[in-house]
Amino acid sequence: MSDESAGDRAYAPVDSLKGLLQRGRGLGAMWAPDDPATAAELVYEAVRQDWRWDSVDDRHLYLAGLIQGLGLAPDPVVSLLAGDEDECERATSILELLAVSGSAEAREALRAYVREGEHWVDVLESVAGIWPVEWWDDLADVARARLSGEESLLWRSDPWVRWGTGHRTSAHPRPQGVQTVEVGPSRRRLLAVLADPDTADGAKAEALHTLAGRPPEPDLIPLVPGLGTADGERPVPWLVRAVERLGALAAPEARAWAADERGWLSWTGIRILAEHGEARDLPALMRELAAHEEARQWCGPDRLAAGLARFGPAAAEAAPALRRFWLCTPHSYERPAYLKALAAIDPAGLDRAYTESLWDCESNARVLGIASAPDVPLARQRLTRLRDDPMEEPEVRAAAGERLAAGGR
Repeated sequence: MSDESAGDRAYAPVDSLKGLLQRGRGLGAMWAPDDPATAAELVYEAVRQDWRWDSVDDRHLYLAGLIQGLGLAPDPVVSLLAGDEDECERATSILELLAVSGSAEAREALRAYVREGEHWVDVLESVAGIWPVEWWDDLADVARARLSGEESLLWRSDPWVRWGTGHRTSAHPRPQGVQTVEVGPSRRRLLAVLADPDTADGAKAEALHTLAGRPPEPDLIPLVPGLGTADGERPVPWLVRAVERLGALAAPEARAWAADERGWLSWTGIRILAEHGEARDLPALMRELAAHEEARQWCGPDRLAAGLARFGPAAAEAAPALRRFWLCTPHSYERPAYLKALAAIDPAGLDRAYTESLWDCESNARVLGIASAPDVPLARQRLTRLRDDPMEEPEVRAAAGERLAAGGR
């Protein structure tokens, strides 16, 4: 599982510093100080190229911490502000944290960008959400002068609220005391729309969207196999959400769906079994995990991991695959789920994983590490750093403080 790729880019081997940094693994941050020259080049490369597998993956605090910890200049990050919208956003998320940690250069670079940069509104709204007000409040006149009226602004947040340009209201407010209640189509009508093979996918999606917002509808269950899109490649939008509302009611039919040759229907069934299945469903869940590993499908195994964790040691056969997913996945958002599953299924030998997680790019992984890392000097030093780091997420700082207050145990 070492030849993952993102588009036309291949991830480096997971046992290399480059591969670890690309994946946001804690071990990469731990190794970096041992070879600062090589690490510096690799960190800057990770800043320039977005190695996240998915947009939900975190890297900004991880990279900001590496830049600060290695004593690197922020210049390459500042240069990225002049790139496209995504590059500018990526640079902003790193620089605003470096500023919080004390980098005057990062702070002034972002303030200068607000004065002259193309995506200045996004940058201003971002820093206003994280910086002390005195760091951006004096930019009010600059911002007002730059507004053209065409911008899409977050009117209900700073800086616009503080500057008196927020909380825009409708020119025709609804009279007080008058409420409108939308009454949608009846369940019978919605089910008829879904049962009609001639109904367009768009109309079916609207019906499913309505059902997804209502109490569980058991009569939807027999219709599910016929609710793929016209090309047969995926479920009609909102189907999975509507089915998930059924919970355990859908489990009996989900077993048949899970064995279907149509990928979208099989995955719909597996999702239900992962959350509501019984011990007899373990083989199906483990086969699906193995199939994801073989195909290097990095999105989705977290659901399987959570489902397998429900069965504890009975799912021990899945432990080796879960360990490989934890080690290799480039989809860092899912990494904490694998560690949680291993803790429930086969917890022996996880001390190193918990310790490494204290440096992980994902805040949920760091919280897991805080809760379970062994009480050793290295972990205590890291806990102190997490507690005191102004760049760190509030929940991580709080958890580290509580662990230290309890004596590190």
